[in-house]
Amino acid sequence: MEEVVFVTPPYDFDRVLERLSMDPLNAVNREARAVKIPFYELGEVIEVKAIGTTKKPEFQITYETDQDIEKKKSYIYDTFQWHTPLDPVSQHFNNTVLKEIFEEHKGTPLVLEFDYFATLIKSIIHQQLNLSFAHTLTERFVQKYGEQKNGVWFYPRPEIVAEIPIEELRELQFSQRKGEYAIGLAKEIVSGELDLVALSKEADEDVMKRLVKIRGIGPWTAESFLMFGLGRPNLFPKADMGIQNALKILHNMDRKPTKEEMSEWATEWEPYLSYASLYLWRSIEKQEVKK
Repeated sequence: MEEVVFVTPPYDFDRVLERLSMDPLNAVNREARAVKIPFYELGEVIEVKAIGTTKKPEFQITYETDQDIEKKKSYIYDTFQWHTPLDPVSQHFNNTVLKEIFEEHKGTPLVLEFDYFATLIKSIIHQQLNLSFAHTLTERFVQKYGEQKNGVWFYPRPEIVAEIPIEELRELQFSQRKGEYAIGLAKEIVSGELDLVALSKEADEDVMKRLVKIRGIGPWTAESFLMFGLGRPNLFPKADMGIQNALKILHNMDRKPTKEEMSEWATEWEPYLSYASLYLWRSIEKQEVKK
């Protein structure tokens, strides 16, 4: 089943695909301007294809079945943040030091990860690793324990991860602790101690407090979950090296900014700190491409 939807401009889907394509597990076709994504609740694949432009965003959604169409449509809208007009966000930064970055990356939305549990597992795997090896380790994990359908990878479910022997993860080159963290998170979910759907309805501070109680999840991972798992608009992870480096370049500094400096700059960016974070990351990604 197919349907066409229109989105409030500006919305640059090509930039969305560019960022999604950085993860080798994502089924992105940049030439066709399309991406296939997993809908975990039904185990189905949904394709989203751009048939419009940044100034006139129009998309064709192809569903695998006609079951629960409204639920799947809501999931797509949430994932690609189609319900959040980006023009007011850009205008908010017009009189700030981030103006040029926002103009250059105009129409870039805060796209979400495809599943709550997968978001946390991915963050745990990526902790303290360079990006290349982080992707490699995540691929090994998902390809061994997950499932592929119609060219789309589904992360393994908590019930699967909770039963993985730590020795098997060590064979994939997980550290002992990283393996324990992943398995421990899965066990909390399976036991009912952690309900990510219920947690998703809580305030930012309450989500942070609950997640950092879990072994292996610190403030960085909790903030990442709030931003890319739940789409919360006002997160600014000051400990993130990418954001620090972006601000260092932006302000022509010979050192990384202090947390106090970052907090002071961030006051005029609220209530859209997550977008400030995203666009600062984008500015660094562009620098890396140029290199």
